Amino acid sequence: MSGQIDINDIVAACQKGERSAQKALYEIFAPRMMGVCLRYTGDYQTAEDFLQDGFIKVFEKIDKFRFEGSFEGWMRRIMVNLIIESFRKKKIKTELTEEFPEPEDVDSEFEPNGAEPSLNELLELIGQLPERYRLVFNLYVLEEQTHDEIARQLGISTGTSKSNLSRARRWLQERLVEKQKMEATKA
Repeated sequence: MSGQIDINDIVAACQKGERSAQKALYEIFAPRMMGVCLRYTGDYQTAEDFLQDGFIKVFEKIDKFRFEGSFEGWMRRIMVNLIIESFRKKKIKTELTEEFPEPEDVDSEFEPNGAEPSLNELLELIGQLPERYRLVFNLYVLEEQTHDEIARQLGISTGTSKSNLSRARRWLQERLVEKQKMEATKA
């Protein structure tokens, strides 16, 4: 029996309200969904809260899943939408410069050593981005949404979405260059 059939069986049992199936589904997907929540929040406690709220919503809406497409993708969408809604409620619409100063230009004289950062290093840096930048970066890069889609979801302009992404990328680039400089001085 393939993994997909097992998941479908578990989902079908959840739709019937079977607690053991709910527990099994949680155990299978909680680690992956925690990763999603962490990428958007950058904070373990907040991510745990979203994970719990997300699973409650998944179980409330599981009868709406029609076995068309990936269940994991469906669940991920619920988690991301929950996080987006939370950001909307916080009214994260203030001026960008009030929350996060404009990054300085990257040192053009520094020659990077070509070493690629690890995935964990990148995820850690992404987690340090201010909320709005992290949210736009994740929606654009990880969820592959357009700036128009992001703007509509967050209630911001397309230009603001583009600006947030640009600033997030520049901030990440600066931190990577700083890290490489520190490593170069240790060598």
